[in-house]
Amino acid sequence: MTADISLSQETHFLTTLDGQRIAYSHDKGGHRRAIILAHGYFNNKDTFLFRQIADMLIEKFDVIRFDFRGHGQSSGWFSWTAKESNDLKCVLNYASQRYPKVGVLAFSLGGAIAIVEASVNPQIQSLMTVSAPASVWGINYHFWKKEMWQDLLLNLGPKGKGKRVRPGFPFDRKIKPIDVVHRIAPRPICFVHGANDWLILPRHSLRLFENARDPKECYILDGTGHAEKIADQAPDRFKRLCLDWFMSSI
Repeated sequence: MTADISLSQETHFLTTLDGQRIAYSHDKGGHRRAIILAHGYFNNKDTFLFRQIADMLIEKFDVIRFDFRGHGQSSGWFSWTAKESNDLKCVLNYASQRYPKVGVLAFSLGGAIAIVEASVNPQIQSLMTVSAPASVWGINYHFWKKEMWQDLLLNLGPKGKGKRVRPGFPFDRKIKPIDVVHRIAPRPICFVHGANDWLILPRHSLRLFENARDPKECYILDGTGHAEKIADQAPDRFKRLCLDWFMSSI
């Protein structure tokens, strides 16, 4: 990151069609293209690793970070992907009014939400998901894996500071990403997964890749775990993968 660019310390709010206040920060580096960061469960736009990822991207893109409902400074309760497309939609409307080209980098359940929204919303011109589930009910929860204990320690340390969630009713009807991912084409989609992911196994991204239509790519990264932890464990590799993908696809 260049010395004259810093991440925004300001939080602003947008309102969804169903009346939720969505908190966002807009990191401006003077670029004509923007990347929206969509976090996963028990995370938010201001946690250590998401600010680190924004810092990585702002070298080439402006970045918009936001909190899904039930997370961070946004209102409401998290509906486990049933209603969160409304949150991403209002952030996309904001971004598309300011940038001719917009991509989305989405993690875990945020990836599931982004796939569902991208299947009906052409404002997502390029999508990269990291550790996205093919179906919310198909999440694996392999608690006995060593990687789970490493994640627990990460969340308890300084990199977990500020993480929180207000979980809502989990049984509202949900669209399965695996059922709609084929509708994203001809816009490009890239699936990234950690080979050691204990929560959402790599086969989820492989199934999504199989069902998606070209243009598409898939990367299973050795020695890495779940979602944003990939950026912590392999920062240089993850940065190059993200920058190369979005530079070539939007």
